[in-house]
Amino acid sequence: MQEVKSPKKPIIYYYIIAIAALLLFNLLAIPYMSRAEIEEVDYGTFMKLTEQKKIGQVEVRDNEILFTNKSGDRIYKTGLMDDPDRTQRLYDSGAQFSQEIVEETSPWISILLSWILPLLIFVGIGQYMYKKMLEKAGGGSNSMMFGMGKSNAKVYVKSSSGIKFSDVAGEDEAKENLTEIVEYLHDPKKYTEIGASMPKGILLVGPPGTGKTMLAKAVAGEADVPFFSMSGSEFVEMFVGMGASKVRDLFKQAKEKAPCIVFIDEIDAIGKKRDGQIGGNDEREQTLNQLLTEMDGFEGNNGVIILAATNRPESLDPALLRPGRFDRRVPVELPDLKGREEILKVHARKIKVDENVDFNKIARMASGASGAELANIVNEAALRAVRDNRSCATQQDLEESIEVVIAGYQKKNAILSDKEKKIVSYHEIGHALVAAMQTHSAPVQKITIIPRTSGALGYTMQVEDSDHYLMTKEEMENKIATFTAGRAAEELIFGSITTGASNDIEQATKLARVMIARYGMSDTFDMVAMETVNNQYLGGDSSLSCSADTQTRIDEEVIELVKKQHEKARTILKENEEKLHQLSQFLYEKETITGTEFMSILNS
Repeated sequence: MQEVKSPKKPIIYYYIIAIAALLLFNLLAIPYMSRAEIEEVDYGTFMKLTEQKKIGQVEVRDNEILFTNKSGDRIYKTGLMDDPDRTQRLYDSGAQFSQEIVEETSPWISILLSWILPLLIFVGIGQYMYKKMLEKAGGGSNSMMFGMGKSNAKVYVKSSSGIKFSDVAGEDEAKENLTEIVEYLHDPKKYTEIGASMPKGILLVGPPGTGKTMLAKAVAGEADVPFFSMSGSEFVEMFVGMGASKVRDLFKQAKEKAPCIVFIDEIDAIGKKRDGQIGGNDEREQTLNQLLTEMDGFEGNNGVIILAATNRPESLDPALLRPGRFDRRVPVELPDLKGREEILKVHARKIKVDENVDFNKIARMASGASGAELANIVNEAALRAVRDNRSCATQQDLEESIEVVIAGYQKKNAILSDKEKKIVSYHEIGHALVAAMQTHSAPVQKITIIPRTSGALGYTMQVEDSDHYLMTKEEMENKIATFTAGRAAEELIFGSITTGASNDIEQATKLARVMIARYGMSDTFDMVAMETVNNQYLGGDSSLSCSADTQTRIDEEVIELVKKQHEKARTILKENEEKLHQLSQFLYEKETITGTEFMSILNS
């Protein structure tokens, strides 16, 4: 009996099986083949091979680096990082830059990838984006796709910036604190023998422009170790978990390059206090939690020092500030008189300066300036010398540059009427005369009625002989009287008042309020603080912490104090009205007079 054969299956059935087999092969076999041909390594290994001169050919792509060993029989791959000295180190190691490093594949695999791979990429990206939107935390190799989750920290290997402690002036106490870190990185055995361990973290706090970042680089320069630099805002990502992944990646690299320094600038961007609200598990909080975990994982002797900088220490989370994470807080304050003079000399080395420049006088005139502002003053002086076709900056250039920083540039086209010019002359001489006739007042340095770009129609500059860290009640009252003296002169001479005293009124009111509400200089409230400073380094914003009735009484005392000093200023000017006329006429004619000229007429 003849066997009955089953009917043949449709041809489409075999096509489906073939495509499924190819897809399965593409998903399973090709990744393993690729993995066997190109070995992926971390960036630290790449840097180590570069230093050992074991790299043959290298190709730097948009988001990765391909390189071979000296014999060329092995190919490696690593992620791309912001490393400004990478090219020079590769040249020094003898590596050859190749246009393309390609691992040959079979023709049928190339054909397969050319039409199947686009479909797989489309589906894969869709699945990846969907998963990333759902998952709560990121990490591992998947989170590194497209560079997301990588720290992208700037790496300064062996302090390529060349900054040393000698380049940082005016911060002797901060440098003394950080010198210990440098000694530890040079000779850790000296500390471990006695059982001591270095602080895991050091927090630099201070106003903007005082040199916190430069100090951190100087530590790396002195210690001659790799320096990883990253801003706190760079950790914050759109997707939840990416910031935490960047923290992991940064600390992983640091451990590989130990001994080294990790510097996080503006750490308050990720280290703010957690509010404790339900559902507050956001990206910033997860990043902070990961940072806390990583800092806890460090051993005291692993050779990795964490430096961070902020000008808002009061906003940081207490868990971040506890010993074991940031063990030491180093204040980087505004420089004193000696510090300002040293900073000016450091920056003056970069320009041509007249040998007769008195840096002590310039430092006294720039009271309260930060290191960044002093650097700007020196640069402004150099620019002024170039504009006036001089070969070097003079004393006058430096003094004028301070006035530019304080009050702005002179307004060449602002022409005051004769009446306005006379009013401004009496106003400014009123300030100077009351200041000179009171004790405990800073000497007058300069008086001008030339308008400035800041809006000031004139100003009186007083310069202290030295820095003062304490002010008596009498000195503060005298300052208020000096602030009110410009308006008092207008009232006395012209019988009317103008808008020119707006800034004087603001300064006098502010000073009177802090005397009563913060410094306890009031018989009514005695030593009770009614005002608290919210931000010590950024503007010193304050808030009253008292009842509405007490606030009313504070306002009354402030008004009474300012009125009393205003009346005192009027009395002084009335008693010296002849000198007021004489000095105002002299200023009206010359527009700018020195403190020496002012005192010469006053004492004549």
